[in-house]
Amino acid sequence: MTDRYKAYLDAQKMKYTQGHIGRRGFIRSIVAAGVAVPTAISLATQVEAMTPKTGGHLKIGRGHGSTTDSLDPGTYENSFTTAMGFLYGNCLVEVGPDGGLRGEIAETWEPRNGGASWAFNLRSGVEFSNGKSVTPDDVIATFNFHRAEDSKSAAKGLLSAVTDIKAEGNSVVFDLTEPNADFPYIVSDYHLLILPSKDGMVDPTAGIGTGGYIIETFEAGVRVLANRNPNYFKSDAAFVDSVEMLSIVDLTARQNALLSGQVHIADRIDPKTVALLSRAPNLNIKESTGYLHYTFPMRVDAAPFDNYDLRMALKYSVNKQEMLDKILLGHGTIGNDHPISPSVPFWADLPQRDFDPDKAAHHYKKSGHSGAIQLSSSDAAFAGAVDAAQLIQASAGQAGINIEVVREPTDGYWSNVWNKKGWCACYWGGRPTQDWMYSSAYVASSEWNDTAWRTTESAKRFNEVVTSARAELDEAKRADQYKEAQMLIHDDGGAIVPMFANYIEGVSKSVAHGENTASNWAMDGEKAPERWWLA
Repeated sequence: MTDRYKAYLDAQKMKYTQGHIGRRGFIRSIVAAGVAVPTAISLATQVEAMTPKTGGHLKIGRGHGSTTDSLDPGTYENSFTTAMGFLYGNCLVEVGPDGGLRGEIAETWEPRNGGASWAFNLRSGVEFSNGKSVTPDDVIATFNFHRAEDSKSAAKGLLSAVTDIKAEGNSVVFDLTEPNADFPYIVSDYHLLILPSKDGMVDPTAGIGTGGYIIETFEAGVRVLANRNPNYFKSDAAFVDSVEMLSIVDLTARQNALLSGQVHIADRIDPKTVALLSRAPNLNIKESTGYLHYTFPMRVDAAPFDNYDLRMALKYSVNKQEMLDKILLGHGTIGNDHPISPSVPFWADLPQRDFDPDKAAHHYKKSGHSGAIQLSSSDAAFAGAVDAAQLIQASAGQAGINIEVVREPTDGYWSNVWNKKGWCACYWGGRPTQDWMYSSAYVASSEWNDTAWRTTESAKRFNEVVTSARAELDEAKRADQYKEAQMLIHDDGGAIVPMFANYIEGVSKSVAHGENTASNWAMDGEKAPERWWLA
């Protein structure tokens, strides 16, 4: 197909989806271009399926949610709260379905001083759900809330390089400690929803934003109900009248809700049930590859994980291939004890660390440790997390290492276990750039540094390398620096990363979406309520 021919077909599709021509006119136009009539009819049906329709009540079952959840964006730590935030709020920019950045509150943006400053020009006519127009002061107050000295926001580390934020007319200018080519990606982080301000302050728990929906009811750990915002600034988004998102952490209950039609969409489908669910006449299985990875973080500041040889012993004692085969049933790829997916720029093809009980036993003996090592796990971390922990227990046993698996309650797992106990199961949605991933979970200043990897010589070197790479505009040099960063985590860090998992969702055939969906997070970048519709 020539570029010119494809462009013509795409133009006719666009006219049809926008209502400029009808079904008959569309078919005639592409038959005139040489398309066979049966093919033209099929294309018309496909275009109709991808043409958004308005109305209806969309129900979603999520595998996350906790009684400790809050409307405060700075506290968002799971997919339920992330999706809830995107219901009622917007960031300056967002990652679109094609994986590229596009404007939200900001219409355009540009670097200054070689990327040491960034100016974001705000879109005019955007209103919060309380009727207040968005101003640069709101943006500044929002970011200062996360940057404050006493802030507990998970985004504080992401913004540590910001030295000043100021208004210039309808623009907001961020000054950084050094150039950062990835800064526009940073401000798309889901914690950084723009909130209304008063006297330079924001109320983070008010649930007021600029998003496509207005929160009506929020019950932590139970559900959120939101109605469409009639004044939403995006004319081609937020198609349904209302959205209800339910926290259904139990996997069986969530999948049963999907099968019975109680929800239209369910996330975190167990790979073991994909074949069964795909046979259901009312369902489609949607699978996408992104940055999602499962981890077992060891806190380097707590015994016995402060011992380098013990960490290495545990890393060598994990049979990653077995875990991929038995937990994900092949719906993913093997990890290599660092958080960077092969789809992320500057990924380095490091030698794979394979299961090696002899090396594990060697390092374990060298560590001087004896006795059981506790590994906390719950399927709240990911589907099959307890089984995965038991696989580690079995494989480590071949090296003479005694692992005690502690089955933790699902409710409160993210507030009581993760980032607190010495060794546990976890998942990370990943990030589209290395700097963003490191800033979220590995740099010393991050609140979410769940390995507490801060004080070893390698950790200190890692922080230096990340800072240097962030400012490096020479891509060859930057690639070398990011390779070193991955090697430092791979060798000295506290993260065991056995596998990258595909996003797997069960979707009712009554739900439709565009041709492309984002893979930066599950469910179209956690924006399914905004981008999908009821057919």
